[in-house]
Amino acid sequence: MALRRRKKQSDEAQDEQVTEVQPVEGVRHLGPWDSSERSPGDDPAYVDLGALQVKVRLGLNLEMPVDESDEIGSVVFVTDDSALELRAFAANKSGGLWDEVRDDLILEVERLNGQCEQVDGPFGPELHVRVPVQVEGEEGFQPSRIIGIEGPRWLLRATFLGDAGLNPKDDGLLMDALRDVIVVRGSEPKLLREALLLTPPSSDTVVLDDE
Repeated sequence: MALRRRKKQSDEAQDEQVTEVQPVEGVRHLGPWDSSERSPGDDPAYVDLGALQVKVRLGLNLEMPVDESDEIGSVVFVTDDSALELRAFAANKSGGLWDEVRDDLILEVERLNGQCEQVDGPFGPELHVRVPVQVEGEEGFQPSRIIGIEGPRWLLRATFLGDAGLNPKDDGLLMDALRDVIVVRGSEPKLLREALLLTPPSSDTVVLDDE
């Protein structure tokens, strides 16, 4: 699935349509946002996926893989040489879930005989991972960069793949897409680590056009 804006609109006009950003302190001061902090307003570049509202840009394709139980737990932004997978989970008010999840991921990488390095990134501790894979019958590895970002009762896990996983950087198209995300946690009770499931957009308007 790729998302297309229905009509031409300048970036300046889009910015004017986004509701004023509420000040946020800490690592999320530039996003991603909670729905209590920011609303897409009438910005047509934003796509409502239920638990996540994401902004589509020229050069990004959007995919929503369906799991074995016919549910959608992730959205993937794809460029020519990289990808960004986003998953959201329920968390507690006190925070600290990313510490637990990060430890579990490190153990899983070790189980797969991969390599895992914990580094300090723009959102705090993150993981740079290399997992062995078979590529056309030859041994190789899949690089990834895994970032965890905690908000009000939610955890957003961002996994950069391809060149963005092999050569991590803190700016660019995919990082902008991550910072533009709005998480809609909802008020209903959820189990700790329960996935915040996504829903396909209500229309099949696809990809951002620059004309």
